Amino acid sequence: MTPDDNPFFSASDLPYQLPPFGRIRDEHFMPAFERGMAEQLDEVAAIVADAEPPSFANTVVRLEQSGQLLTRVARVFFNLHSSDATPEIEAIDREISPRYAAHHDAINLNPGLYARLRAIDPQSERLDAESTRLLEDYLRNFRRAGAGLDDEDKATLRQLNSELASLTSEFAQLLLADTNEAAVIVDDVADLAGLPEDAISAAANAAEERGHAGRFLLSLVLPTEQPALASLENPNIRRALFEAAVTRGAQANQNDTRAVISRITALRARRAHLLGYPTHSDYQIEDQTAKTTDAVGSMLGDLVPAALQNAKRELAELAEFAGVEEVAPADVQFYSDKVRQQKFDVEAVRYRPYFELERVLHDGVFYAANRLYGLTFTERHDLPVYHPQVRVFEVRDADGGELGLFLGDYFTRETKRGGAWMSNFVDQSHLLGSKPVVVNNLNISLPAPGEPVLLTLDEVTTLFHEFGHTLHGLLSDVTYPRFSGTSVPRDFVEYPSQVNEMWMLWPEVVENYARHFQTGEPLPQQLIDNLLASRIWGEGYATTSYLGAAILDLVWHALEAGEVIDDPLAFESQALAASGLDLPAVPPRYRTSYFNHIFAGGYSAGYYSYIWSEVLDADTVDWFKANGGLTRENGEYFRKTLLSRGGSVDPLEAFRTFRGRDPEIGPLLLRRGLGGNACERG
Repeated sequence: MTPDDNPFFSASDLPYQLPPFGRIRDEHFMPAFERGMAEQLDEVAAIVADAEPPSFANTVVRLEQSGQLLTRVARVFFNLHSSDATPEIEAIDREISPRYAAHHDAINLNPGLYARLRAIDPQSERLDAESTRLLEDYLRNFRRAGAGLDDEDKATLRQLNSELASLTSEFAQLLLADTNEAAVIVDDVADLAGLPEDAISAAANAAEERGHAGRFLLSLVLPTEQPALASLENPNIRRALFEAAVTRGAQANQNDTRAVISRITALRARRAHLLGYPTHSDYQIEDQTAKTTDAVGSMLGDLVPAALQNAKRELAELAEFAGVEEVAPADVQFYSDKVRQQKFDVEAVRYRPYFELERVLHDGVFYAANRLYGLTFTERHDLPVYHPQVRVFEVRDADGGELGLFLGDYFTRETKRGGAWMSNFVDQSHLLGSKPVVVNNLNISLPAPGEPVLLTLDEVTTLFHEFGHTLHGLLSDVTYPRFSGTSVPRDFVEYPSQVNEMWMLWPEVVENYARHFQTGEPLPQQLIDNLLASRIWGEGYATTSYLGAAILDLVWHALEAGEVIDDPLAFESQALAASGLDLPAVPPRYRTSYFNHIFAGGYSAGYYSYIWSEVLDADTVDWFKANGGLTRENGEYFRKTLLSRGGSVDPLEAFRTFRGRDPEIGPLLLRRGLGGNACERG
């Protein structure tokens, strides 16, 4: 193919190097992957063959500049595989994933390249701090990738990596298929009593799109807890929806994920042993801010007793309210919402009319970013997108300078995986002269045409959360693409996004966006006060559910080489019982069979990172509150000391520069009701 035939063969000439989605077709991916991999291997071979003594410029910088065609096609393809996985895309993924893994092995296990990296002396070259860190990062990652192994072990490692790439792709495809097939079909609208009208409309629309005109479809979100469980009055429908959620991937059908999980965890354990680590969790966490599995296990274990105490107290209160001895798992959210209403006068359905997507996005999320960082957002209708539902916004800095592009992909569809996430199409880098192109994905139910998109409280939180990741990408100011934006340890990456959630109910922000979609009236202050007062309610359940998933992740990845788990559900039960988290009414946020984060999403032995990062988040929220809140001065300081640095500095050192000290856990314990007087507030 010539550049005219394949849009990946040359750099995009669109603003900010936005991929030319209007020209990209499925048949372009494989030729672009193949040429891109071949080109990068040639570039690496040229580095190794260079007769000049190894230097930072002729080795590390050239590595950073290599593989640009491959980066272009990979960024588009793997984003599409998450957000618009058509059968054609899935077929390509099955073919390319093991080959892509093998390509990276060919670079990471290249002995000549590793020798050149080790020969570079940062002191004699007088490298600046970011360049020194880049060299150290390459050396560490080559070592961890197996560059020091002998040829026989390298061959084994290549085989393991290739099979793991195929298996994680298979898990994602099985889970997506089962999530779609497990959606609950309802025949009679009376069975949806309790759901707001717009949610019923969305269910009718979803059913019609799937070929069930005249019926209603309750699609599943990724976590165990389904939002509709808090509102549905029919206990039979609640039970059907709950069972559909918790049995995904665990039925003896073509979408059963259990055998794949057994194989993935066994291979990860073998690979860790080959690389010199006792377990996969030891391998993964060594490269995070936590450093050791023991540190993570200790932190999680310390939180369990208080979380369980609060959860059991909440469950007892629910049972008393419902007049039963014990509340069934499918009914917990329903009665929890009722108790919240009774205690705090907070009824979720009363808030939705004030959370219309356009208002939340423009007058909430964008408004806060403008107040803090001076950013402005202009929608571009002249630029191509990969799906009709995607929107593009040009982002400019406070001085009017071009900053990057932001893409919003907000609605659920059969080809999109569950959950919410941020990703990049283009990384910011001064070396490459590139500015960021960032995308946010959510899974909001699409209402019938002409009806407003009204969000739940959780969806508003998610919108602010994911945009926190976007800010981390957009505000990046680094030289090397390897350090751009969110290229930080997994247990640090959630920190900026969690901080951004604070602005959701910040007075100036909520007053600006929370307006009734029909009347324009602001959300009553009493409802805001009630919502703030109610936040501690349900934290026992939420924390216990989260800890169940985080501990499951660690236990699955604490297997040693040779251990194979034939019955994943029995293993899960034993692990929860051993940690004291085997409460039937509080299932893990993700059960093993649909734990996409750890079996397909890059969070293996890293799901703990959300609460680890929340320590930094809660401490940072206290700083903003103590220093005047939503001001440009505060935003610029946070941007300069932390958001802009990406992975170019040690993340905890960046936090210390921002905060002036090490993080403290007290604010997190208070927020989650896990210490002192906070427990009494539940």
